Amino acid sequence: MPPIKPITDIAEKWARVAPTRQEDYLKGVQAPRVQWEAGATAADTAWKAGTTAAVAGSRFTAGVRAAGNAKWQRKATELGPSRFATGTQAARPDFEKGFGPFRQVIEATTLPPRRPKGDPGNIERVRTMAAALRAAKTRS
Repeated sequence: MPPIKPITDIAEKWARVAPTRQEDYLKGVQAPRVQWEAGATAADTAWKAGTTAAVAGSRFTAGVRAAGNAKWQRKATELGPSRFATGTQAARPDFEKGFGPFRQVIEATTLPPRRPKGDPGNIERVRTMAAALRAAKTRS
C-alpha cells in the first residue's frame, strides 16, 4: 500500500490552498487550452454514452441518496443566498435574451374571454397559453 496522508490533512490543505487559486481559475477561463463550445460539442458522443450509462445505473438517484437532504440543505443555506443574489444580477442580460421571445408570445396570444371564478371554461385560457408557449419552445 502506498503511503498517503490522513484525510484530515489532505482536506485541510485543500481548503486552505484552493481558495488562493482564484487567479488561476480566471486565467483558465479567459485563455482555455480548448474553447468551451468546441470542446463541449466535440464531447457530444461521450456525453450521450455517459448519460445513458448513468440512467441505466440509476446513478442520479444514487448520488441524491448519498448526499441526502441534510447536505443539500446545509450547502443551500451556507452558499445559496449570496450566490443567488450575485448570480441573478449577473444573469440579467441572459434572462432578457432567454425570456424575451416567450414574453412576445404571451403578449401576442389572444385568450378566450375570462369566465366567472371556478368556471371550467377558464381552463381553455390556460390551454391556449400553454400551447402557444410550447410551440415557441419547440420551434427550431
